[in-house]
Amino acid sequence: MGGDWRADRVGAALRGENPTVLRRLTGGFAVIGDVQFLPGYSVLLVDEPGVQRLSDLPGAKRLAFLSDMDRLGEAVENVCRRMDPAFRRVNLEILGNREPFLHAHVWPRFGWEPAGVAGAPVWLYPRERWSEERFRLGPQHDALRDALGGELDRLRPET
Repeated sequence: MGGDWRADRVGAALRGENPTVLRRLTGGFAVIGDVQFLPGYSVLLVDEPGVQRLSDLPGAKRLAFLSDMDRLGEAVENVCRRMDPAFRRVNLEILGNREPFLHAHVWPRFGWEPAGVAGAPVWLYPRERWSEERFRLGPQHDALRDALGGELDRLRPET
């Protein structure tokens, strides 16, 4: 591997070097998030380098990306519901404020979240949550990763 895959997440996924990839979908890559303070957090990465916003994609590809976002959202919802009885819902976001490529965040939300952030956007969680070692993606998330990948396979559209 030549360098840090995080510097080019889309290119690394296309080269098979992004270790967070769960599955290749029709319009992108489903990946598990680098941090798991909300277990099941996942991201859909566009599969075309240089695409920065949804409107950069032609109509059919745009619909494929949105369909994949829906599929990933449903997979996260199903897995989180099975793994944690406190699961409440999934939030889907396409923001694009910090990373220079199209991607969609899939955030599971739980009843055990602290009151100050439970009904607020995830981005209002304290900064420490994003960098704490205990929440960093690692081998302790292998069962979650396998469950998400399996659910994506189960939800595969009929061809």
